[in-house]
Amino acid sequence: MRSECRDIRHKEFAAKSIRRSNVKTMQKQQFNTIDTYIEAYPATIRTILKKIRHTIHKAAPRAVEAMRYGIPTFRLHDKNLVHFAAFKKHIGFYPTPSGIEAFKKELSKYKGAKGSVQFPIDSSIPYDLVRRIVVFRVKESLRRAEKK
Repeated sequence: MRSECRDIRHKEFAAKSIRRSNVKTMQKQQFNTIDTYIEAYPATIRTILKKIRHTIHKAAPRAVEAMRYGIPTFRLHDKNLVHFAAFKKHIGFYPTPSGIEAFKKELSKYKGAKGSVQFPIDSSIPYDLVRRIVVFRVKESLRRAEKK
C-alpha cells in the first residue's frame, strides 16, 4: 500500500515538473499515445484533456487517434482533423485556419492565431464549441475526400 502511495506521489511530482517546464521542453517530450500524454499531467489537467478527447470522439467517431507534432491529434481520411495540447496556463486547440475562421465570432474572446485558440485553464472550457468546430471540420474533410 505504501509503495502505491509513493508511486502516485511520484507521478504527481513528475507531472508537476513537466507542467513547470517551458513549451520547448514539453515539445521535446516524446509520447507514443494520447493516453501517455494525458497521464503526464496533474489530475485537474487530465480531467480537462480527457473531456476534450471524449468530446472530439463523439463529434468525429470515425476519426483515428494519433500523436503528431508531439501532441494529441485526430485524423480523418489520412489528414489531420484537429489537435489539442496542455500548456502552463491554457489548453491549445488546433482546428486549422478554416475551423478558426468559421467560428471567428465565438472564438474572439480567446487568444489565438490563424489556426489555433487558447482556452484558459482557470476558466470553463467551451466543450460545446469544441464539438461544433469538430463537426465542421468533419464535414469539411468529407467534402474534400469526395472531390478526390
